[in-house]
Amino acid sequence: MTWDLEAVSLIIQLRNAPHDGHSSSPDHTDPELHLILQAASDITQGVNQDKCLTELQGLTITAYEKMRRATGLGPLTYWREIYSDLCILRAIVEYRQWCLMQAVSTLDHALIIAGASRRLDLVLVIISRIQSKMQPSPHIDSPALDEPSLQVTNIPPSKHLESTIPCISPPSFIAFQSTFSRRPFILRGFARDWPALNNHPWRQAAYLRSIAGPGRVVPVEVGTDYRTDDWNQTIMPWDAFLSTLDFHDQPAQRNGEMLYLAQHDLTIQFPSLRDDIIIPDYVYASLSNSDNPNYRPPANDDHVLFNTWLGPKGTISPAHTDPYFNCYVQVMGQKLVWLAPPSVSESMYPIRSEDTSDGPREGRENSSMSNTSRVDVFSEDLEGEKFPAYINNVMPVAMKATLVPGDMLFFPPGWWHAMKSETSSFSFSFWF
Repeated sequence: MTWDLEAVSLIIQLRNAPHDGHSSSPDHTDPELHLILQAASDITQGVNQDKCLTELQGLTITAYEKMRRATGLGPLTYWREIYSDLCILRAIVEYRQWCLMQAVSTLDHALIIAGASRRLDLVLVIISRIQSKMQPSPHIDSPALDEPSLQVTNIPPSKHLESTIPCISPPSFIAFQSTFSRRPFILRGFARDWPALNNHPWRQAAYLRSIAGPGRVVPVEVGTDYRTDDWNQTIMPWDAFLSTLDFHDQPAQRNGEMLYLAQHDLTIQFPSLRDDIIIPDYVYASLSNSDNPNYRPPANDDHVLFNTWLGPKGTISPAHTDPYFNCYVQVMGQKLVWLAPPSVSESMYPIRSEDTSDGPREGRENSSMSNTSRVDVFSEDLEGEKFPAYINNVMPVAMKATLVPGDMLFFPPGWWHAMKSETSSFSFSFWF
């Protein structure tokens, strides 16, 4: 049996599997499920390929809308699985029609939008199979990577950077858990031994293209600030996105738009990136204490979430709060960080629902942007009459620092924080 038929057979088995407690039980009266099984049968028999592809494309849109509107873990998981299965079947038909780039893009949509729920390994294997039939991108044939160096050109060594965020020596695990986890700090050069800063350099576009292979797509934000009306999200080719950035081995080919890959776990799409990082021991600490008596870590199996942040000079994450502890590592470039304690929340002028004309931004975790401030904390010309409480109560206690490659910033949940890239920047964070 060929690999594509094996994949279709596995989808049929999964769709007929009994309820496991994590998703809704299979209901063969659901039109989507019936059509999935019919499409799988047609693919197996090699008939009705054009009709099958058209139906799968329409079903994918329907499943996406139902996934967005799903409430409760069971229905959400169910529709993620349906969406993932539709993408897999659709990609197999596209592969058979020799639309290889489109097939890889379709599978990446399953990873990006649905996390390829319970199908992650299968999706990655199929991507590899399809890519083996494709010609590499011309960019992958770049000249050999140069010798790595820790510091990016024209960025000062960490010890010469000013910081009002405490810069300390790495505390022991016990000391972190009992004491140091209560306040922000920076560990200068903490990640200098990561492969991502050395023999697997994330500052090299050629390396990032090589680990992805041809045809990959990624989610990006379009616009400088997600609080503005012209902000948007799109999914675009990985190769094209990399071309818009300055790397050590390429100048940027700017297209006039500000593109930012933000709060996305690239290691799901490109698992080899996991080998390029070293997870700090601190993320496994038990941190429920008097400061966070009701704290709940991420609900996934490891209780750790990975996020990547890659964009050009000038990208800004407005001041906001997150519900998790954060170890934030700078891998490439220079980034200015601003922090303020939870105690000043009433003076941060959080965005209320009535402040936005078009409602919450799609894709944001919260139902509103009440965890985001209206204040431009990096502005050198703040309107004092507009934000007097911020001027009087926040500015005296706010802290700033510049992160360069190898630095790790830690801060607890509830702390207001904002980021501004001063060069092309690649950062990696651990929420725990």
